[in-house]
Amino acid sequence: MTRLLTLADAVATHARLRPQQPAVRDSRLNLSYADLYQRSRRLGVALRERGLAKGDRVGIVAYNRAEWLEMYVGLAWAGLVAVPLNFRLSGPEMGYILGHAEVSALLAGPEFCATLDTLRDTLALPTGRCLVLGDSPVQGWDGYEVALAAADPDRSCEAVKADDMCALMYTSGTTGRPKGAIRSHGGSTLIAQATALEMGFTPDDTALLVMPMCHANSLYFATTFLHRGGACIIDDRRSFDPEALLRQLAPERVPFTSLVPTHYIMMLSLPAEVRARHDLRAVDKLMISSAPARPETKQGIMALFPNGRLYELYGSTEAGWVTLLRPDEQLSKLGSVGREWAGSGAIRLLDPQRREVPDGEVGELFSRTAYVFDGYWKNPEKTAEAFEGDWCSVGDMARRDAQGYIWLVDRKSNMVITGGENVYPSEVEAVLGRHPAVRDVAVIGVPDDKWGETVVAVVVPHDGQQPNEAELRQWCRQHLAGYKCPTRVHLLDEADMPRTATGKILHRLLRQRFG
Repeated sequence: MTRLLTLADAVATHARLRPQQPAVRDSRLNLSYADLYQRSRRLGVALRERGLAKGDRVGIVAYNRAEWLEMYVGLAWAGLVAVPLNFRLSGPEMGYILGHAEVSALLAGPEFCATLDTLRDTLALPTGRCLVLGDSPVQGWDGYEVALAAADPDRSCEAVKADDMCALMYTSGTTGRPKGAIRSHGGSTLIAQATALEMGFTPDDTALLVMPMCHANSLYFATTFLHRGGACIIDDRRSFDPEALLRQLAPERVPFTSLVPTHYIMMLSLPAEVRARHDLRAVDKLMISSAPARPETKQGIMALFPNGRLYELYGSTEAGWVTLLRPDEQLSKLGSVGREWAGSGAIRLLDPQRREVPDGEVGELFSRTAYVFDGYWKNPEKTAEAFEGDWCSVGDMARRDAQGYIWLVDRKSNMVITGGENVYPSEVEAVLGRHPAVRDVAVIGVPDDKWGETVVAVVVPHDGQQPNEAELRQWCRQHLAGYKCPTRVHLLDEADMPRTATGKILHRLLRQRFG
């Protein structure tokens, strides 16, 4: 794999062949490939001149902005390792990741400097290794733009190989402390090429990137478009605005975006007259991923975007993309995440003894991809647990039908065992999600003296709706076996439902709150 080109190599090629081709923009900054090439090299030089060596880790904390891509490219060119942090983390949570990764420098938006200042003594970073994005000075931080202006873009660095680490992606910690997944340059290139191949992206395509740039979803699609020479628009709003997104998709005629189910649900919840104002016929490809999508959500998406071809990807930070449900399969295989795609070998579904289960039975999903991660940083035990030979698992449970389609059942860690019976929360969530008053729902298991665990539902109602507990429990009894039905139902406002940066509900925090 040592001959594969890196992301920085790809950007350099496009800067030479099509220098004025749009590369990345947000509401403030508009960069061609020539601009991206120059600025990313200047960043790499600026960091190396501050004493960083090949393989050193660099923490990044910022809201979505165009600079994310030049940071990824610049660090790749200089042989440095990106450690992107979720901007929603608290100071102690950031401190854990930065300390665990042993970062040698920080790149941050000005909004996060005060929080990071409380950690700098612990991190013991030398003077000059903390750069603040933008033009406004922050005491104790070097200006990012000043550092770029002073750097020589023609300075060279030692060669970066495909097997070298390019990013340390910390998982969302849905089951405990986040783990640092080691991603290589070669893996980054291979997943980009597989994505471009399967999705048919061309250099003339544009992607609207809405999800946080610290997340693997945005990183994977951004690198795909940069490898192809396409353009990326970074949605730099601080929080998701469903109507603003429709306003951006319609007049700019953006052909592709990737969103999580929560984003689509928020768009579909807009009043019909608001949705009707926007001409969305130019949207060609839509991706839904990073969390389970209910069938009614998909049907609503296809109605909202009349020419949009809906795809659903299943994957993880560790394995990359594994399966794809294509547009012509959305109705016939509603609820499935598809079958293996170009970058994936045959999936294995294994029982607790690591034996393959027959079609139709539930097993732990093990995937085999060409771009799988290289293990967890400083965690050989968890690395060993994740692999069965060349196959990798992140703890998802699934079944396969006779045609080879994969149906996710739940996370192994979320399964509820009540009175000796296994209950998969996603099955109960699907039933409750069909209730007309329910906007979103999470089902958890909490300790019970009699049954070991009991099933509890946490429901976010639609605006103006206030379903009562008895009504929702009766709804479940009409569709589910008794032992699967919630014994308690709690109502939450949308703002109080704990989520990761990509909209996944944090069942662990709900168990802590309601258990």
